[in-house]
Amino acid sequence: MVRITNYIKRQREDGTTFCVLEVQAGIEMVLSQKTNQYYVTAKKTFISSTFDEETCQALIGTQMQGTIIKQECEPYEYTIKDTGEVVVLNHRFVYSPQEITASSNTINASVNTSSDSFEADLEAFSKNSRFEAVLAD
Repeated sequence: MVRITNYIKRQREDGTTFCVLEVQAGIEMVLSQKTNQYYVTAKKTFISSTFDEETCQALIGTQMQGTIIKQECEPYEYTIKDTGEVVVLNHRFVYSPQEITASSNTINASVNTSSDSFEADLEAFSKNSRFEAVLAD
């Protein structure tokens, strides 16, 4: 799961503005390469949206299905804010609507991958928030 933690208003090349949602995954423990001590961190990224500022503000705190994954990209320079050091990175963090299990490092998709069956599971639907068995004709 990820949580919407903020939004930022950005400007396009043509001068119009749009909002991006800042999303953050759960906390994780990381072993420092310098001190050999653990510290807590959380991955975060931004997702473009079509929402206005009022809607984005209302969405802060909302949890969504998915995770944030590390994705390779073309190398770019990044300045570390605290030290001013410039480093070259070749990855970025992106939102993925699919959960990844930590034990197997595989993606859990809730999509039926069988290409020969597109029938809905009628047992999964309910009426008026109550489970009622439905017979298909």
